[in-house]
Amino acid sequence: MNIAIVGTGYVGLVTGACFAEMGVNVICIDIDTKKIEMLKRGEMPIYEPGIKELVVKNVKEGRLTFSTSLKDNLDKVSIVFSAVGTPPDDDGSADLKYVLDVARTVGQHMTDYVLLVTKSTVPVGTAPKVRAVISEELTKRGLSIEFDVASNPEFLKEGAAIKDFMSPDRVVVGVESERAAHLMEKLYKPFVLNGFPIIFMDIASAEMTKYAANAMLATRISFMNEIARLCEVTGANVEQVRKGIGSDKRIGMSFLYAGAGYGGSCFPKDVKALAHTGEEHGVRMQIVEAVEAVNEEQKELVFRKLLMAFDGNLQGKVIAVWGLSFKPDTDDMREAPSLVVIENLLKAGAKVKVSDPIATEETRRRIGDVVEYCSTIYEAARGADAVALMTEWKQFRLPSWGRIKDGMRGNVIVDGRNIYDSEELKAEGFRYCSIGKNC
Repeated sequence: MNIAIVGTGYVGLVTGACFAEMGVNVICIDIDTKKIEMLKRGEMPIYEPGIKELVVKNVKEGRLTFSTSLKDNLDKVSIVFSAVGTPPDDDGSADLKYVLDVARTVGQHMTDYVLLVTKSTVPVGTAPKVRAVISEELTKRGLSIEFDVASNPEFLKEGAAIKDFMSPDRVVVGVESERAAHLMEKLYKPFVLNGFPIIFMDIASAEMTKYAANAMLATRISFMNEIARLCEVTGANVEQVRKGIGSDKRIGMSFLYAGAGYGGSCFPKDVKALAHTGEEHGVRMQIVEAVEAVNEEQKELVFRKLLMAFDGNLQGKVIAVWGLSFKPDTDDMREAPSLVVIENLLKAGAKVKVSDPIATEETRRRIGDVVEYCSTIYEAARGADAVALMTEWKQFRLPSWGRIKDGMRGNVIVDGRNIYDSEELKAEGFRYCSIGKNC
């Protein structure tokens, strides 16, 4: 089977490499010439564990190729996946410009049946717009060529995307014809053989499923963060509460960790877009709106704790920030809580030293040299009045606290991810504060 994937960002590249690994012939397409040339050289435009090895292997074996032209490859494929970006507009709605550009190119250059599958996260009602654009272009050409559109939302976790693609909880496919269903069934057959379910549904439901899934996960995070705030003022311990409610099989433990707020490319954007979709249809998404509001407040919490630790005055203080990316195992800085903390610290007159295993260069690209970049957490902590943990990288979990203490000027530790033992740190002489516990 031959397919094309338009967009070589996080979703497109992982999807292409994983399909190629399953024996599909994949052409990955992107208008960014520099990115395509990088990929042809075996250089990755994103950081994701295992992606480089998978790409290089499948390029070598001839199943994965790269191009800058969709029109030159349309006659070689039966399925085109649209995995382009859908950035948020100022009002929170998803910008469909790139999605519709793909549809326009398909309509302008297709010569035989094509199934255009939207992999990008798009609001409910996008499929009719895609179909209309293709039809309009075919009409301009005076042609009547059969085509289908479908929806196949992704549910990949950054840092574990390859595993998620190869061993999915489920594959959601929205179709409106038997022909499209047959093609998608054939494409995903290797996953069925491994016992992973494919759930076929109408396209609108598939589009909604993606937003509903991300909004539910974001809701669990914001709910737990709000409970954590209440725990702090009542003397309860959010970690004990999490164990207590997570042991209920109806609830479970996933996404119930209190922390410094969520970020990344999906949750913030999709929560806003879902709220906007509700507004467009006259349905106010009150829970979704609250989820976003709670998260925005939560991103300020670590800074407020640092401010309290120094009696409201951070002028001249040196603060070490451990972890920059919005989560471990990625260099993704989109909506990262660390950026909010850094901005507030600088405004308050503090000097900021930072350390991250992967995201340093991406951070420098975003904010420049307004902070001091350090190669290790020990270098960052040296001379610092306080340490703020923002990303729970594995290599940050068991530092030598004696070495940290000897190098610091002060003794404040603000644990924005609740990974350290309060008793251990207090015994080492630190003033320790976390999220959802009585500091």
